[in-house]
Amino acid sequence: MDILEAIRSGELAAGEAAASAAESISRRDPCGAFLSTSDPDDPPPGGSLGGVPYAAKDNMSTANLPTTCASRMLEDYTPVYDATCIELMESSGAILVGKTNMDEFAMGSSNETSYFGPTRNPWNHGVVPGGSSGGSAAAVAAGMVPLALGTDTGGSIRQPASFCGITGMKPTYGAISRRGVISFASSMDQVGPMALTAGDCALALDVLVARDPGDSTSVEHPEGGGFFRRVRGSSADLSGIRIGMPKEYYGVGIDEPVTEIALRAARVFEDLGATIEEISLPHTEYALPAYYVISSAEASSNLARYDGISYGMREIGDDIDDLYRNTRSRGFGEEVKRRIMLGSFALSAGYYDAFYLRAARVRRVIAEEIDRAFRRYDYLLTPTCPTVAFPLGERVEDPMAMYMADVCTIPANLAGIPALSMPGGFSGGLPVGVQLMGPRFSDGGLLSLADVFQRTTDHHLRRPSDGVEGVEP
Repeated sequence: MDILEAIRSGELAAGEAAASAAESISRRDPCGAFLSTSDPDDPPPGGSLGGVPYAAKDNMSTANLPTTCASRMLEDYTPVYDATCIELMESSGAILVGKTNMDEFAMGSSNETSYFGPTRNPWNHGVVPGGSSGGSAAAVAAGMVPLALGTDTGGSIRQPASFCGITGMKPTYGAISRRGVISFASSMDQVGPMALTAGDCALALDVLVARDPGDSTSVEHPEGGGFFRRVRGSSADLSGIRIGMPKEYYGVGIDEPVTEIALRAARVFEDLGATIEEISLPHTEYALPAYYVISSAEASSNLARYDGISYGMREIGDDIDDLYRNTRSRGFGEEVKRRIMLGSFALSAGYYDAFYLRAARVRRVIAEEIDRAFRRYDYLLTPTCPTVAFPLGERVEDPMAMYMADVCTIPANLAGIPALSMPGGFSGGLPVGVQLMGPRFSDGGLLSLADVFQRTTDHHLRRPSDGVEGVEP
């Protein structure tokens, strides 16, 4: 990370980079990536990320900044404590310079469901940055910060990373604490880093991966850190590495240029000594419907707390039923209400077995199928998304088309395995990401493999034009 090297060498004062980033963001944010900015203090001495400015998605609790989830419901909400991931970043000396825009309550694939308006893609202001962590992705791609945190429930780190031409990682489920992160679907939500390179993501992972007694889903990671050291020490000789390419990710619905870029990435790995083979994961086609039943059911439960009584906005009515109805009708956007209704229906008496329980069984089948694949292969290689970034407004009125943007990323969340997206090339002037998936706790290996790819290629080095609306590089 160039900024970190400059700070360590004395070229930059410890607080100078963060102060400059915060001032620049508050003065000019052409992508609409930020919802709030902070007035950064000088970092404490020491720390592995001392002085590095970073941004956090606006569903992570911050005691000194609003945490809105890009929703009217929490427009004026400021938490009384920091999320564990924020505490860990602060203890490393990293400096939070702002909170990033997102799809409302992390429900969306384009950053267009935000109550505060959409974020625009730095590569072309007429297309979406992806979602739901689109603000974090745009902030990194536009050079506003070198590092950002996002959350990934069904691809919400990897899909915007692909659309914005950066590296984004969803770690193994439970590797990073979710304490203080406002929940969407608790069994799949995962915090992860977004940066220009795999090496920079590894630096963040060294800070963030830690067992947290305050999160019952947090686990002890067998690697126990040392991700950056492993990445930097990795060999470019991939002899003995076996990579599977599931044919279901290369079929109908995947744009031809996207497929070709993934195939080119496979040839890069093959030239470095890896064995590449086509495999089949036949239950992949059921991942999308299973995900939307399960995630919507969990969302309907998690969002039941926003009733106008405890916290958040309140719309008075003639009685308690009116208060609930008015608050939730006016506080939530259309996509959030759609998923609450779907989830409530799936959990209702008479439909639980037919929908939620069946989806949970399908989830187990998909996870077991992926686990079997990892008995023969070290990693899986697929496109991150079926298409490049699509125009703003194109899919807002077509939920099914919007949901299809996550078809390649959802299986990793259902299985709880680590996965990342890295820049693989360009189509029509827009970035195209390539996805790597690995077995549980192979986070370090995934980052090392991505780093080898980035040492061999230069896609991650290309940067968008500086805020010229509608202009492609």
